[in-house]
Order: sequence, then C-alpha cells, then structure tokens
Amino acid sequence: MKFCSECAHPVDLLIPEGDNRPRYVCKQCAAIHYQNPKLVVGSIPVWQPEGDQVRVLLCKRAIEPRHGFWTLPAGFMENDETTAEAAVRETEEEAGADIEIGNLFSLLNVAQVHQVHLFYLARLRSLDFTPGIESLDARMFAEHEIPWDDLAFPTIRTTLELFFADCARLREGGAFGFHTHDVVRAMRIVSDPA
Repeated sequence: MKFCSECAHPVDLLIPEGDNRPRYVCKQCAAIHYQNPKLVVGSIPVWQPEGDQVRVLLCKRAIEPRHGFWTLPAGFMENDETTAEAAVRETEEEAGADIEIGNLFSLLNVAQVHQVHLFYLARLRSLDFTPGIESLDARMFAEHEIPWDDLAFPTIRTTLELFFADCARLREGGAFGFHTHDVVRAMRIVSDPA
C-alpha cells in the first residue's frame, strides 16, 4: 500500500501508539489501514444415491494459481454475503451446481498467504451441473477415484481426507465433526489439538 484510501496522501509502515504490529498509517489524516486475512469459502458438494457410495463434485481449475488441478468449488467471499451464501455462490459459479448447504465442516488457517478457508457440507439437488468460466471440467468422484496427486491446494486435500474419514465414522455409527487445521509455511498440515 502506497497511498491513503481516505485522503490519497502517502502512507508509512509503522506501529501505531497502543498497537503491537506494523500498520500503514497516513501522516496527513492519521487513518490507520488494517490489512486482515481474506476468507476463501467453498462447499463439499456430495451425491449419494440410496445404497451407493458417496461421490464428491470437484472442479478442474481454468485459472491460476494451479491451472489444470482439481479443487472443491470455492473462492473469495464478497462483501454483503454470509459465508454460507458465498459457498452457494461459488459452487454455482464454478460448477453450475445447485446445492442445499449444510453445516460448516472445516476451517483451515493459511497464515502465510493471509487466508482462512471455510468449507461447508452440501448436498447436490441434482446431477445437472456444468463447468463455469473458472473451471475446465466438473466431475463426480468416489473416494478411490479422487485424483489425489492432482489436487490444487493442501486445504483441499486436508478437507477431502477429513470428509472421507468422517464418512467412514458415519458408517460405524459416528457423526460428521467440525475440523480446524493450520497449514504452516512448509505446507505441512498441523491439527488443532482441540
């Protein structure tokens, strides 16, 4: 950041009085410009006909970063929408899919890129879907069909691994949980001890 969004004067990076982090501060109007993490929100769209295995809808990315790799439908949250609304919108935009949103499933902190990723459980209302402009392909996968080596991001792999582990627990009388994880700089996944 070079200029103040309030008065257009140059800003300096300094620690404001009473704070403990460097912030962009305008010396002209004293506006403090906070830079906070961005929310990436998506869904785990599932289809499970009676007596059949669960399948998850994945999209093949048509954009960078990670063009040509598979991901869950997700993207940056917009102003004036809830996280659940963002998950529904992103699923529609990237896969043309109509979903019934469920519970929040995972929260993944990706501090090194200043992001927090949230994924909701979702049920596909139909198998009528088509890739959006940000997707090369949209396809259903059973667990054994997931292109694990071609997933776009560690947060996608972690969320899918947790999802299928919870599916196995569900078959044994368990339930879906809520999961939090930190993706650390070395791209190693660290579980929240809670």
